Amino acid sequence: MTKRIVVDPITRIEGHLRIEVVVDENNVITDAFSSSTLWRGLEKVVQNRDPRDAGFLMQRICGVCTFSHYKAGISAVENALNITPPKNAELIRSLMNISLVLHDHPVHFYTLHGLDWCDIVSALKADPHKASNIAFKYSNFPMNTGADELKAVQAKVTDFVKKGALGPFANAYWGHKTYRFSPEQNLIVLSHYLKLLEVQRVAAQMMAIFGSKQPHPQNLTVGGITSVMDVLDPSRLGEWLSKYQYVKDFVDRAYYPDILMAAEVYKNEPSVIKGSGVPNFLCYEEIPIGNGEYLYSSGIVRDYDITKLYDINEDLITEEATHSWYKDNEPLHPYDGKTEPEYTGFKDGNSIGPDLKDVKTKLLDVDGKYSWIKSPRYDGAPMEVGPLAAIVVGLAAKNPRITTIAEQFLKDSKLPLKAVFSTLGRTAARALECKLSADYGIEVFNSLIENLKTDKATCAKYEIDKNKEYKGRYIGNVPRGTLSHWVRIKNGVIENYQAVVPSTWNAGPRDANGQKGPYEASLIGIKIANLAQPLEIIRTIHSFDPCIACSVHLIDTKGNKMGEYKVNPATLRV
Repeated sequence: MTKRIVVDPITRIEGHLRIEVVVDENNVITDAFSSSTLWRGLEKVVQNRDPRDAGFLMQRICGVCTFSHYKAGISAVENALNITPPKNAELIRSLMNISLVLHDHPVHFYTLHGLDWCDIVSALKADPHKASNIAFKYSNFPMNTGADELKAVQAKVTDFVKKGALGPFANAYWGHKTYRFSPEQNLIVLSHYLKLLEVQRVAAQMMAIFGSKQPHPQNLTVGGITSVMDVLDPSRLGEWLSKYQYVKDFVDRAYYPDILMAAEVYKNEPSVIKGSGVPNFLCYEEIPIGNGEYLYSSGIVRDYDITKLYDINEDLITEEATHSWYKDNEPLHPYDGKTEPEYTGFKDGNSIGPDLKDVKTKLLDVDGKYSWIKSPRYDGAPMEVGPLAAIVVGLAAKNPRITTIAEQFLKDSKLPLKAVFSTLGRTAARALECKLSADYGIEVFNSLIENLKTDKATCAKYEIDKNKEYKGRYIGNVPRGTLSHWVRIKNGVIENYQAVVPSTWNAGPRDANGQKGPYEASLIGIKIANLAQPLEIIRTIHSFDPCIACSVHLIDTKGNKMGEYKVNPATLRV
């Protein structure tokens, strides 16, 4: 007899995400459904606006990857107007991209995803001296893992417990049987979790040096950048460099070693080494380093086969809404995309409650429409995007920097290549992508210094002819994967705008042909150890780093109250 598990909301993400799964009599997931339950609509907001405002407005689509959408909005309009920004502007954008990756990925692993791997309660039982010795197994110079430092970490968290609460670590599934770290290994990760709180502030400051603030920087403009004085001031450049070296140190001595430790310990945990689900991966080149090369490569890998790399044909990208709450179902290219909402709601049903008994609840109407996210497809096929895709495509493209880092990881971890196509591999790939920026970001910085010796240009001149029609796009790779913005300009204003974002590619519902997206496909076949504590679902979904707010295509401009939501703490699942 099948049972249904509802996890709503998925916490420690940006936005609102609901996952429903069906399990058989052996608690194995046989079907899965992914739904965003919040509608935004920034694409509607920018219509009939001056195209030069697109970047400033579109960055408000999200509170996390604001720079990514800012740059995408600016670049899409530049592409439409056939503007080539000066090299200095291109390199400053690259440095800000590197800063974002160095901020985003460690925050994802420790703050958002790390607690799926690390049992905080177990860490309180660890022997700090033993833990300190273990840390040297994964790094020659581990960070914040001296015995005295680890004792202080234990004392800090123990103080939470003495006060009757675990503070930020409350309401989790501590003690779950699929946690695999020893108490000492848990203590190492916990120490790095706390250290990151300091490191992420510095990483955010890296972005603010050129962007004036973070989030929502303000220095990009159609044609180039406006932070001219910062670019020409050696002390500001030196400040960025010193902060870059500080964050790189954390990546090398804490983040990467912790991922190696997870690879060793979790390599036999079935729920994290099962295949990734969708076998196709898409990545677009990103982060130009100043000599015609990019840190990331473009292409498509199909059926897990990295011996073949396919070029991307932009005309084959579509979005459809067969199971999404919109009126127009047919696959449409983003230039022709439509965003007319048609909400059909939930239906009555039963699911497993926290006490393992059936409870009456509202369920997704999976035969009809059940998400605010559309379903992007490439040539009719679903694609996974994100760090795993970046590493896989980089290997297929024989990208020398990605190949060096990926092969070193496989050597250090002793994992076979096929292990990469999994939840564990997806989490590791994010660390490798971070290391890509940490190891090679200096090349971008050096290119900027060299170029400034003979070139001080920061912005290109251009004109907008209101009698002409334009269309343009940005396609690139941001921390959560391939991002594209598509714009049509008519009569000097934006006529149509569509954003196809990483979490749309990964979190979209099934299409008209019944093909599941990466979230849904990745869950099929996982066995749930305890139906009341579906940690395996959360760990798998968190490995994608869901960023849902930007992946749905509202705001009520008249300020009307549209709904009221109450989360019952008794049923909340962290």
